[in-house]
Amino acid sequence: MPLKHPFGALRSFAGVGANSTGHLEKWVSGAGGLTGILGVLLVSQAYLGLNGSTSLVASMGASAVLLFAVPHGPLSQPWAVFGGHLVSAVIGVACSRLHAPAVITAALAVALAISAMYYLRCIHPPGGATALTAVAGGDAVHALGFQYVLTPVLLNVLVILSVAILFNLPFPWRRYPALWARKHQQPAPPEAGERPAGADHLEQIRTADRAMASAAGFGENNLETFCNPALRNDDCTAMLPADIRVGGHYCNGEFGPHWQVRLVLAAVADDMTGGEADEMLAYRVVAGNRRRHFENTSRAAFAQWARYEVRLNETSWQRIEPAPGRAVAGNAACTDGRDT
Repeated sequence: MPLKHPFGALRSFAGVGANSTGHLEKWVSGAGGLTGILGVLLVSQAYLGLNGSTSLVASMGASAVLLFAVPHGPLSQPWAVFGGHLVSAVIGVACSRLHAPAVITAALAVALAISAMYYLRCIHPPGGATALTAVAGGDAVHALGFQYVLTPVLLNVLVILSVAILFNLPFPWRRYPALWARKHQQPAPPEAGERPAGADHLEQIRTADRAMASAAGFGENNLETFCNPALRNDDCTAMLPADIRVGGHYCNGEFGPHWQVRLVLAAVADDMTGGEADEMLAYRVVAGNRRRHFENTSRAAFAQWARYEVRLNETSWQRIEPAPGRAVAGNAACTDGRDT
């Protein structure tokens, strides 16, 4: 019986999840945050001549975390960033002009900003800090009045969004906004008269073994399902979302032109509150159909596609046998009769 981790219950209570993000992804995210905030500071000081807190709304630091560490999350998308900051800034300035104690106006500004972001579908947590800064930012911020909405807030937002788009563009799995990263090119449907994948293999099997299959109790439908893993029920897949690891090669086990081997490049959290299965995996097709293409998909969808992990043995892809006791789909190799 496996021993339980002594701090397992505490980790579960604290919500500490497994982090499968690769080292490259961590450092790229950090570099993005550096570039984003540096851009905001340089533009603000060059065009506004402002210093200190008036040139950089502190909430931009929180926005940088979302844009560069969770670029595909719903809270990080352009409308969330733009609307969340601008609406919160307007509400914050309005509340700062109320004749009430600062404690009341500050709390009211954050509360109204949350409600407004809900209604406008632009929830962006740093927006709460933008509203709070308008009230509690001191005399320099109060002197700006509603100009605070345009400079520095709007300027900061435009700069950090521009940096996020340009910085993430070279990385196919990180492209921002999420729409650019999630556009998948679907395999073209077979043209009229085109034979489906695996048809030649199945026809040869039928011709050579029809009598044997009949004697063994296999009908033609059963034989086809047995021989072509692409036609099996999805429940037979051997891969679980947790099995997919960054740096691993995986095969779909299909016959014909849709055979494919993918290399997992990175795992990017799709949502701050999502589970591991909700992560977006970036991968490159290294063999078979659409070779050298970069794609993105969820961890759950990738696991449903994959039949097993493989490794390159000289010029052919060989299946890596799973650990003893794991359920396995019934394919023995992923070479499809070809090499790399």
